[in-house]
Amino acid sequence: MPLVTMTLRRGHDVKTRGRMLDAVHAALVGAGVPETDRFQRVLELDEASFRFDPRYPDLATPRGDRFVLIDIVWSVGRSVKIKRALAARIAADVAAAGDLSPEQVMIAFVETAWENWSFGGGRLLHA
Repeated sequence: MPLVTMTLRRGHDVKTRGRMLDAVHAALVGAGVPETDRFQRVLELDEASFRFDPRYPDLATPRGDRFVLIDIVWSVGRSVKIKRALAARIAADVAAAGDLSPEQVMIAFVETAWENWSFGGGRLLHA
């Protein structure tokens, strides 16, 4: 179960945020995540609450106010090859959905063991 958090500065309209979330989900489904396994949230922060380096580590163009940070918490087990392809697709598709450069999209995969998920009722299905 991926848990997707998209963090951005205030100013992206509701439709654009929806298209970007849809793009992330479509990419995850393309990588084998079930269609109904959709858990997403958006954090919109002001400039004082969302700080980032404009060029770290080696961007060709600086990050700006439309920068999007996507955290994907999911279970362990995917290869670097799968994550590399998924990151490229998410960056391209989210950029297209948000009318921004792929350089403005940063993705962090956070892996956790299967036994760390409770999908409801406090039950650890995989423990």
